[in-house]
Amino acid sequence: MIYRFRVILDNDTEEDIFRDLEIRENDSMEDLHNIITQSFGFDGMEMASFYVSDEEWNQGEEIAMFDVSEGNNKVKVMSATKINDLVHEASTRLIYVYDFLNMWTFFVELAEIVEEAESTDYPNLMFVQGQVPDEAPIKTFEAENDDDAFNEFDDDLDVDDYSDLDFDENWN
Repeated sequence: MIYRFRVILDNDTEEDIFRDLEIRENDSMEDLHNIITQSFGFDGMEMASFYVSDEEWNQGEEIAMFDVSEGNNKVKVMSATKINDLVHEASTRLIYVYDFLNMWTFFVELAEIVEEAESTDYPNLMFVQGQVPDEAPIKTFEAENDDDAFNEFDDDLDVDDYSDLDFDENWN
């Protein structure tokens, strides 16, 4: 079977930037990584990970490019994980992060499962919408209410005033 995915760049621009692609269900997550990077014009040489996601796009289990396991906490690796081991009718969403320094973030959603077409080479880029910006979109996190916004300098403390501290300044 063929999985059709829509891969959407998480950005704050008015223009939607996404790619529709097809890939065999039993191809590896590394194959999916490769078609995503190629379809968005990246060289594919930066670190990347997929994360299993729920319906609210909450980040779950990581599938990494390389084995970054520590101790008994084993992490799945893209090259050894088949797409249909993670994605199916009951679990249709992934988050894909490319280049951890710039944090290009994508929402990957299974849109359709179809029969393989004889005359089509897979993976297949079906549709392109929007131009990828030169730099990764900057994520802004705003508090729901300005009163709740965090300000690390809003505590009225003078870091150079030691008089109220409970220790002897000349302790050595």
